[in-house]
Amino acid sequence: MRTSGAAAASRPFGGLAAFFWTEVRVQAHEELAMATSMTVQGVLLVFVWILNPGLLGVALVGAVIFSMFTMGQRVLNEAAYVRIDHKANELYLAGPLTPEAYFLGMAAGVLLVYLAPVVVVAGLAEAVVHFTVREALLLVGCAAAVWVTAISIGYVFSTAFRDNRAIWAYSSLFFNVFGVLPPVFYPIGLFPGPLRPIVLLMPPSAATALLQEAIGAAHLPVGAIALAAGGLATEVVLLFTFATFWARRTVRGA
Repeated sequence: MRTSGAAAASRPFGGLAAFFWTEVRVQAHEELAMATSMTVQGVLLVFVWILNPGLLGVALVGAVIFSMFTMGQRVLNEAAYVRIDHKANELYLAGPLTPEAYFLGMAAGVLLVYLAPVVVVAGLAEAVVHFTVREALLLVGCAAAVWVTAISIGYVFSTAFRDNRAIWAYSSLFFNVFGVLPPVFYPIGLFPGPLRPIVLLMPPSAATALLQEAIGAAHLPVGAIALAAGGLATEVVLLFTFATFWARRTVRGA
């Protein structure tokens, strides 16, 4: 019987703090992953610096958003690995840990461990762009919004895998395609006009479009700004709500 778990089920996010610190300790032992966490961002920033230094500020802002987006890939990999390889999710959930706390604790633990290099990149962005208070707050808000959407997508996708061999390739492909090809590291003005409404509904490119508009790197009509802001806010609420529901439904039996 799982009486303690049943009791915890009436407490949303019960056990969150304990599992958060458990995940921090687990992630802190992944030194190689931590050391290579900014490889893609670093390569793209070097290319921008060499080819068009004038876009370095835009690229640095994009690197912050992209880094928060790829937190979802780490959550996807971790959740699938724990479930498939170790089958430890059932062990974790045998105690007073609710499924939604398992999901969010894992995501927050990953965030804390991998946040330091993101802060460094944000500092470099500040040195180049010189944010106003409003722009700095917008950067933090957009980064947080992208993080919530990314971890929600990552966790839900993690339940679809049944074999570890498929995880790394598909997760890397998904997060790099949607984080690099849209206008995240380059101005949205360089993206084909007819396709802009599509990228304004993608969390990373919607966030960077709002930031590019704020720092003067892009000039968007009011409708485009509303689409990006409204779409991002709606995706945060809907995706996080669905991920919480999905965790409650599938985390033990998936």
